Amino acid sequence: MTIIQKVKIGIIDFSKRYPFFRQGLRKIDYLTKRVRFQIRGIGKKVEQNTILFSAFKGKSYSCSPKAIYEYMQKEEKYKNYQYIWAFEQPEEYQFLTTNRNTKVIQYGGKIYEKYLKVTKYWIFNFMIEGHIYPKKNQVYVQCWHGTPLKKLGFDLKNAKNAMNTDKEIYRRYGLDAKKFQYILSPSRFASEKFITAWNLDKTNNEEKVLEQGYPRNDFLSNYTDEDIQEIKQKLKIPLDKKVILYAPTYRDNQHKAGVGYTYQTEVNFEKLQKELQEKYIILFRAHYLVANSFDFQKYQGFIYNVSDYDDINHLYVISDLLITDYSSVFFDYANLKRPILFYMYDLEEYREELRGFYIDISELPGEIAQTEEKLIESIENIENFVYDKKYQKFYEEYNYLDDGQATKRVVEDIIS
Repeated sequence: MTIIQKVKIGIIDFSKRYPFFRQGLRKIDYLTKRVRFQIRGIGKKVEQNTILFSAFKGKSYSCSPKAIYEYMQKEEKYKNYQYIWAFEQPEEYQFLTTNRNTKVIQYGGKIYEKYLKVTKYWIFNFMIEGHIYPKKNQVYVQCWHGTPLKKLGFDLKNAKNAMNTDKEIYRRYGLDAKKFQYILSPSRFASEKFITAWNLDKTNNEEKVLEQGYPRNDFLSNYTDEDIQEIKQKLKIPLDKKVILYAPTYRDNQHKAGVGYTYQTEVNFEKLQKELQEKYIILFRAHYLVANSFDFQKYQGFIYNVSDYDDINHLYVISDLLITDYSSVFFDYANLKRPILFYMYDLEEYREELRGFYIDISELPGEIAQTEEKLIESIENIENFVYDKKYQKFYEEYNYLDDGQATKRVVEDIIS
């Protein structure tokens, strides 16, 4: 580790202990980047029929930005549009340049900010950096990336977050709300929560919510058996075993200087392997904010780390069972009407101290396990799964707009 890296880690650790110091550093950083962003935009005009896409801060080709892009690629009336994709590792996505009018650039930095200044539409599923502001004639579409179970933004009270106080979180959400022209919503429920989480009710901006469904979920209505076979072959997983997708979220109070948010797997995989390996394999999918690595080498053939696999929709459709905790993934997975289990080993802490929930967990469409013994028992009983009235009620309340046509509606509202 270099001296510079050690200094950075020391500053981060100090910032975590002293919010006023952290806030001062962030203000200096914001002002510096803001001035630079403004200078880079001098003399640049917005070009019509240009769209900039990015998903999860350039980490993948996925989610609603991918769905919107692929829909517009197929539609003849959008043939004259110019499409730009921003990735952290653009060299891995050069295959997109063979598509119509498509360019791939580096996420972050000078080139990225240059395109931010000239593209008409920004299609992102995350909050843009604080110093970046769209011009009045630009359209920033906040696709977001899930129906919220855990509380967000202005709805948080006394949350334990390793890197932000409540006020810092409010400022971030408030700033984002000022910038986007639309935030996509998959249901009335989500619309209500986004309105309060981004403080849109207090600023009279409720009309920014576009309630037409999530474009990314169209795939869950339109996938084929051929898609399933192709994905399984790509992942090189056995075709004769059932697939468990384990997709936990991160914890706001687990952060390591110089690394980022971390996740400690509170699962005895050795025990799971012993009990389940004859019938099952596990696909492990970490949250995109989790920066630490996972070593599953000793579970080879049983656990497959798919955290870096771009599109989680592909993992949904090849899975026979989803296990999660507080992640929003179960809302999307419910479209498949397949079994879901919730492994909530830290339920009380998460609910009372970290985030809290928007809905009563008794509404969840699956069993809740708080111990490993209960988790294994529930997995072994999954063959008795029935799509019951409770599950159906959940689907009808939260997923009624996931009809395979959300992308068409969203694009027509935003572009046309």
